[in-house]
Amino acid sequence: MVDLEKPPAKKADSATRGAALWATLIAVPVALIVGLVVFWQVVPDNSDKDAAPAASAPVTVPATPVQMTAPKLDERDTQVCLAVTSQLPTTLRNLPGRKVSAGAEQNAAWGEPPITVACGVTQPVMCERVDGGKPGCVPLDATMLRMDGVCWWAKDGPATDEFTTMDREVAVKVSVPGSYQQTGQWANEFSLPVVKTVKSTTTGVPSGCKG
Repeated sequence: MVDLEKPPAKKADSATRGAALWATLIAVPVALIVGLVVFWQVVPDNSDKDAAPAASAPVTVPATPVQMTAPKLDERDTQVCLAVTSQLPTTLRNLPGRKVSAGAEQNAAWGEPPITVACGVTQPVMCERVDGGKPGCVPLDATMLRMDGVCWWAKDGPATDEFTTMDREVAVKVSVPGSYQQTGQWANEFSLPVVKTVKSTTTGVPSGCKG
């Protein structure tokens, strides 16, 4: 009688083990899912960080001075240019100031490639005719920009754009390499220092820059 009762017990054990196995199979995926949910809640979300544009690496600025010429100025122009350079920023937006090879009292530079300011350059003169006139005169169809009270002659170059004041007693020229976007806006950074330090003139000023 005892032997006859043992087989049913084995079936019960087999059924129990089967149920336990199914419970384990179900529990493991559930545990994995719960674990992943917890992991996602704990790990910082870097999606915004990855989507944001990376900050551009700062450009290495050479320690060597920027090569610039320094024409001899008369006493009056020297005083005016000293006043101009005294008003120039040590940092131009994010560009650090640099030393110049000559004429620190009339020249200044920032960044690499360098943006430069030269005070006391030859006063630009408008051409008398459409086909020219005086050598080196400013063409009658030249681009003039009136920015923050200063009339700038904008001259595009293959590598560098030049902006020279047309309405000041002492001319100031800003040179901006074409690698900088919106070169005219960079030149406009110097309009306020020019207004503060250089008297305006009406002689030879293009009609579009008057008033």
